[in-house]
Parts: sequence; structure tokens; C-alpha cells
Amino acid sequence: MSMTRTLATSALAALFLAACGSEPNVSAPAPPVGFETITVAPRTSARERSWDGVVEAVNQATLSAQTRGRVLELPFDVNDYVEAGQVVVRFTDVEQVSAQRQAAASLSAAQANYTEAEVAFRRTEELVAKQLLARATLDQARARRDAARAALESARAGVSEAGEQVDYTVIRAPYSGILTQRHVEVGESVQPGQPLVSGLSLQQLRVNVEVPQSDVAALREHGAATVVLPGGGRLEADQIIVFPYADPGTHSFKVRVELPEAETGLQPGMTVKVAFKTGEARHLWVPTSALVTRSEVTAVYVVGADNRVVLRQVRLGHRRDDEVEVLAGLAEGERIAADPLDALAHLANAGAEPGND
Repeated sequence: MSMTRTLATSALAALFLAACGSEPNVSAPAPPVGFETITVAPRTSARERSWDGVVEAVNQATLSAQTRGRVLELPFDVNDYVEAGQVVVRFTDVEQVSAQRQAAASLSAAQANYTEAEVAFRRTEELVAKQLLARATLDQARARRDAARAALESARAGVSEAGEQVDYTVIRAPYSGILTQRHVEVGESVQPGQPLVSGLSLQQLRVNVEVPQSDVAALREHGAATVVLPGGGRLEADQIIVFPYADPGTHSFKVRVELPEAETGLQPGMTVKVAFKTGEARHLWVPTSALVTRSEVTAVYVVGADNRVVLRQVRLGHRRDDEVEVLAGLAEGERIAADPLDALAHLANAGAEPGND
């Protein structure tokens, strides 16, 4: 069943127009209707205010060089999807590997020196204990051993640092996402701190909204918001964060709307409508399938207490899923036709035009 019934045929249009201009029939009560009706009842729903916001990626970064070298490989181009851990930039590593080998050689020499100094200290310690050498000789041996130990620790740190420099020649993606910009090309020489590539993740998004200061208190009180998706659906926010300061120029507050990880069709940079809860109210809601539309007029078929069917214009508010809020035109407890075509068929079979009240 269509969510909103549009009267397409000329006969249906004529009947609609006649309904909006005719006087109510005041003859004897009509027989019971033979179609499904819905009793209109109020429902508590959120009172909302909406503002535009801009979608952004939570994870977005520019990777920079941590060592110097020449760009050897750029496996991905702009707009390519990259898995976490994949190589996005590779440098030449001749200098780094050479430094690593030198550090390893220095470590071997420092280890040998320390071993020799330790042996000499132990031997001197034994001779001093037997009073064959002066204690000052032991102090000198201890100093040489301690110096050799410090040199050994320094050599170990040098090997670790040299290994890191080799690792820095391969840049990997910190998370899965889209490569948005390449700041270097193959063959270019780079220095530490120089930007290499930029990217962002589409798995976790958020929306930034500027909200007038007069509405901030209500947003903080209720802490709920929904984002209107491109297809018309609505996505509940995981969390809203109201920044604790206002923009000095606009006096508005920045509100960050955190979204759940889901396939939403949203992309960073898009503008979306965000509806924030500011309170609660009781409103009448009817199915969109019960509506009759013609040009700019929207109406429903109302079944009176005497079972007479009349076409009544209504004023609508928010739409949500397959329901719509009725702001004016209906009262609590009234019955409406669930399917306007069934109501129209009923009137045609009864040989009467729909009244208008």
C-alpha cells in the first residue's frame, strides 16, 4: 500500500474538489461503513528543533615522515580504499640499513669491552681481598667496568634507534579508510616532519552543528538528537556533546553529534539536518497511507458518529517512518478511513458525494 495516496484520475479529482466545497449532508444516519477505520489517539512524542550540520570523519590524519630518504613507492592513489596496516609509502633504506649495521658492530664491541672490564674487576677484587693490590686499584677497575657498562647500554639504545629508523622507511595505514591526498610523489626526497599522505576513515562519523545560545540549555537537559539521512530515514545519535564555550562572533555553541557505526549513506563534508529534542508534547499521529493529496491540499476521510463519511482537510507536522503528525483538522477519538480508496469506493457504492466539514 502506498504511504501517501494521490488521486490521479479525473473522476477522483472531481470528487475531491466537490468534497471540499459541498455542505454536510444532514439526512438520516448512514448505514455502518464496510471498510477499516482508525481511531485517532494522542501520543507523547519529542518536541524538536532542527539545524543544519556538517558530517566529518572521527579518524582523519596526515602521515608525516619520521626519517629522511627518497620516496620509492606509493602503492595507492587518491580516493583508493586502504586496509589498516597496508603500506602507503615506502622510502629507500640504504642509509638506515647502513646505520643499523654500524650500530650492531658498535654493540658487539661494547659487549666485548664490558666483558673484559668485568673480568678485570673480579680479578682485581680477589687480589685486593688478599691484600696483594692497593684498594685504589680496585676503585679504578670498578670505574672502568661501570664505564664499559654505560657504553654497552648506549650501544643497545643505538641498535634500537637504528632499527626504528629502518622501520620508519615503511609507512603503513593506521586504520582502514580512503586516501584523500598525496603530498609527495615517487622520487622526491623527504625530511623528518614532512607530510606524506592524508586519509580518513568512513567507519565512524560525527556531525558538527552550530546552535543558538538560547537553545543550548534544552539540548544539555535532554541530550538526544536524530540525523535525517539522505533517503529520508532517521538515525539516532549515540551521544551529543555541547562545547562549553560560544563563538565570540556568532554567539552560537558548537554541538558535536556522535553517530553509531552503520551504513548510513553519509559522507564527510555533507550537510545534513539534525533534530534535537527540546522537550515533550502530546500530538495526534496518523498513518501516511490514510492521507489524500491533491495539489497543495491534504485531507483524510473522517467517519462520523452517524457513520457518514466526510473529507476533511488537515494540517501536518513532522513525518516519521510511515506516520505523520497532525497539527490541525482532527480531534482525539475521531475515526478516519485507513485506506482512502476504500472510503471513496464506499461513497461511490452509496451513490453519495463525500461531505465536507
